[in-house]
Amino acid sequence: MNPASASTDLSPPSPRLAQIAQARQTVLERRAPLSPGWVAPWVERSWQRCLNAGLQPQAQVSFDQINVTQLKRTLEANHPLIQAAQPILQGLARAIVNTRYFAILTNAQGVVVDACGAIDHTDRRAHLITRVGTDLSERHIGTTAIGTALAELQPVWLHRGEHFFEATSSYSCAGAPLFGPDGACVGMLDVTGVDAQERPELKHLVMQSASKIENALVSAQPHALMLRLNWPGNTFGTEADGLLCLDGDGRITAANPVARQLVPGLPAPGQCMVQVTEVFGLAFEQLFDAAKRPGQVLELPLWSGLRLQAQAIARANETELLQTGLSATPAMALRDVEAAMIRKALEDARGNVGQAARALGLSRATLYRKLGQRPSTRVI
Repeated sequence: MNPASASTDLSPPSPRLAQIAQARQTVLERRAPLSPGWVAPWVERSWQRCLNAGLQPQAQVSFDQINVTQLKRTLEANHPLIQAAQPILQGLARAIVNTRYFAILTNAQGVVVDACGAIDHTDRRAHLITRVGTDLSERHIGTTAIGTALAELQPVWLHRGEHFFEATSSYSCAGAPLFGPDGACVGMLDVTGVDAQERPELKHLVMQSASKIENALVSAQPHALMLRLNWPGNTFGTEADGLLCLDGDGRITAANPVARQLVPGLPAPGQCMVQVTEVFGLAFEQLFDAAKRPGQVLELPLWSGLRLQAQAIARANETELLQTGLSATPAMALRDVEAAMIRKALEDARGNVGQAARALGLSRATLYRKLGQRPSTRVI
């Protein structure tokens, strides 16, 4: 399926688009390396990965969805991510409402688990990539902000022809990977526009929004104490803060990416938890004592000789958690996941109950029963 629309614009390409076109010709047609500066290094690396995988730039693109069973498992596995991201996605959608861009959330494999914003579902190019369950990984749809951010594990910006397939050259997109409380990549956040003006500043907006999602994921982890960390002289209360969660025995159970940059010695994904005394030169009981004095700023000595400032917040102090924006969000119930799947299927089918039922693998009668209504005399 090729969602690209034929263009009647006969105006000459901008210098930026002309440069991208020349880069494409060099790499994708002549298979030659680029001189620095033609496109971002991650774009060229993604193009090379696509070529090595046997993809052809002129090929049609099929925006396939995973099956219903896989979709259910995917949504269940990504409850914490979806739940943590929802309020941030709503705020992001408000920020870009007048730009022809919209937001997409995927899991670590590039499968869409949520989408938000001013999505024009009458435009197939927007509709196809915002369906929950659509596989937007690099191996399926080539170079995009989604696949590239997940492969490179860094924020990216791509415009028009920087996408690998000619069929996806109407898109412009910014993306940032999302890292979970254990440091592993759990997904990515994307902002995409169709035939939209290039806005590379959206990469910064996506990075900020990604940090908020990562902080929400950390704050939702079970913990007895949370530490907000920063260098002395900096103000607490922004995405620039490191977050560490401790259990009742002083073991570090979760950390956001900022904390992993500030504090050496935190465990990598899959490694055992470490005691907070292994990274800071003081007893963990002192941190719990500090939490009894809300707002107190501590100086924490690192074993390297550097010092951080910190605020200790006890889990039981819900008022303080709310004041710092760190209240935990309960996991989505299974019935809520099912309801979300049904709503999304109906939205994708534009209200066509029969089509939505087929997409979900249900009979029309079962879908009506789950909707809690009876079929009317006239059903689409």
